[in-house]
Amino acid sequence: MIKRTVVSLFATLAITSHAAAQTCTGNPVAIQILGSGGPGINPDRASAGYLLWVGSQAKILVDLGGGGFLRFGQSRAKLSDLAMVGITHLHPDHTSDIAALMWGSNRAREAALPVFGPSGNGAAPDVKTFLNRMFDAKTGSYQVLGPVLGAEQAGADRPVLDVSVVDATKDEPTKVYDRDGITVTATRIPHTLPAIAYRVETGGVSVVFSSDQNGTNPKFVDFAKNADLLLMHMAIAAKSPPNPGHAAPVTVGRIAQQAGVKRLVVSHIGQFNLDEAVAELKTSYSGPLTVGADLQCTQVK
Repeated sequence: MIKRTVVSLFATLAITSHAAAQTCTGNPVAIQILGSGGPGINPDRASAGYLLWVGSQAKILVDLGGGGFLRFGQSRAKLSDLAMVGITHLHPDHTSDIAALMWGSNRAREAALPVFGPSGNGAAPDVKTFLNRMFDAKTGSYQVLGPVLGAEQAGADRPVLDVSVVDATKDEPTKVYDRDGITVTATRIPHTLPAIAYRVETGGVSVVFSSDQNGTNPKFVDFAKNADLLLMHMAIAAKSPPNPGHAAPVTVGRIAQQAGVKRLVVSHIGQFNLDEAVAELKTSYSGPLTVGADLQCTQVK
C-alpha cells in the first residue's frame, strides 16, 4: 500500500510539472509572461518577467523577479538563445532571480549576453554598479559568480554579461540594440526608482514593455504609438488615489487608447478585485485586452 501511494504521488507530480510547461515556439513573434504578479506573496503569480519569442527562440528577456527562474525553465527558453536582457528598474520583484539565471550562464553561452538597464540616483545605483555589487569576485554578494563579469573577475577568459547603462533622465528615446533584425529602443518612465521602458521592432511588428510607471509622462504615449502590442502594469486597484509608482487602471487604459495600440496586455497584478480594475480600465480603452497570467503566450504576428 505504501509503495503504491508513493508511486501515485510521483506520477501526479510528474503530470503537474508537465502540464505547467508551456512554450511560445511556432509563432513568428510572441510574448510570454513569466511572472504576472507584483512584490507581494502570491500563490498563483510569480513576480515580473517577460520573454519575446521570435520563431523557435526566446530572444529578449525583460526583468526577472522572484519565481522567474522557475518560469524560465517551464517556458523551455534557452539562455544560449537570448539576444539581450532588458532590466527596467532595480526593485527586487524585477531583479531577484537574475543571480539564479546567471549561475549556469558561463556554461550555457558561448557569446557575451548584452544587458541594459537604467542609470542611478540617490535611491538606487546604475545597473552596472548594481550587477558589480552582486557578482564581483572579491566584494560581491555572490562572489562565486565573478566569472560572469569578465576576464578581470576570477580568471574568466571572457565576460558572460556585457552591461550597458541607459540614461533614465533623458526625455528622448535611446536606441540600445540593433542586430539580426531586432531593434530595441528605451525611454524613461516615471516610477519611484529610475526606470525605463523598452520598444522592440522585429519581423514587421512592434512590442512595448512598459513596466512600473505612474503614467504622468506624456511622451510615453508617443513612444508606444501604434504598437502591435503594449504590455503595461496594472498594479493598483480601481478607484485608487494617485500613486507615485503605479498608474491607476483608468490611466493604463487611457495611455493605450491614446497610443492607438493594437492590443493591450496587463500584468504585474496585485491581490485586489481584478474585475473592478478591468472594468475601470475599459472606461478609457476600447481595444483588444488580455489580462496576463504566468506562462501565458500572446501572438503578436
